[in-house]
Amino acid sequence: MNTDWQQLKQSANGIPQYDSLIPYILEVLKNGEEATSSVIKERVIRFLQIPESILAIKYPNDLNGNGILLNRYSFALSDLYKANAIDRPKRGIYKITEIGQSLLQQYGSELTKKNLEEQPAYQQYMQELAIRNERAGNLPTIDENEPKEISVESIINNQNNEVAIELLNKVQQVAPTFFEIIVVDLLVAMGYSGENGEAKVTTRTNDGGIDGIINQDPLGTSTVYIQAKRYKEDNTVGRPAIQSFYGALAAVNADRGVFITTSSFTKGAQDFAKNQGIVLIDGIKLTELMLQYGVGIEIAKTYQLYRIDNDYFESEI
Repeated sequence: MNTDWQQLKQSANGIPQYDSLIPYILEVLKNGEEATSSVIKERVIRFLQIPESILAIKYPNDLNGNGILLNRYSFALSDLYKANAIDRPKRGIYKITEIGQSLLQQYGSELTKKNLEEQPAYQQYMQELAIRNERAGNLPTIDENEPKEISVESIINNQNNEVAIELLNKVQQVAPTFFEIIVVDLLVAMGYSGENGEAKVTTRTNDGGIDGIINQDPLGTSTVYIQAKRYKEDNTVGRPAIQSFYGALAAVNADRGVFITTSSFTKGAQDFAKNQGIVLIDGIKLTELMLQYGVGIEIAKTYQLYRIDNDYFESEI
């Protein structure tokens, strides 16, 4: 494994490009322990003997920042995560996966972003990101190596869509009972329980195909019934599952139903649901709503954008 930072692919200012850091992140994680991003950066710097003069180079418009090279680690970590070469067991904590170990063993210091892009997990991630960006009317994914004229709104939307993908991965890994709680919490956050309503998850031993119930008023005269299926993305919900849910609704004389899944629905399922007044929420829509209503996420940072108040100046005497 190369230990000389000067052998890495560099940009015009002599700073290693972010994708050249990819194999070394895996190298310092190969013992299998969990580590924070700061620890990973320190280990890679020591391993490659990167001098302080390189670390000190900063963006001209961000002289108080951490420096260009340290900022580039986030891109490398992101690509490794997309390829499932590393995992995030906790916020800000990283751990190498079996795929990461395999890639490191196969390619060593020759591991590139192109190798990551060939991984099924990376391709699936980018396909989902493209779908989310298209739904939001957003511009294509941002590439550090191909600067484009792009709006701040598009940058934020792209970042939020990447958070939504990670959020969906986490939701797919929780226990089915906790997923039902997430779904009920979301509908409550959306205001479906009303001012004095009640929301609950049904008991699994006798739920009759109903996973959650939201009474929108104290008397229960307006009720929403929920079915929640925590599936992997390739386990598509078909028409029979929606027909079964429709039967469960009929058994309680219900006329309102919401079927929520972490995967997607077949066209047959969508057509049947539309004709029966059942609302379908797939994995992408689910996480869009979780971001919109603040369920399972928190605001990382807030920016203020100013404009001139022309009305103020028109009042000049």
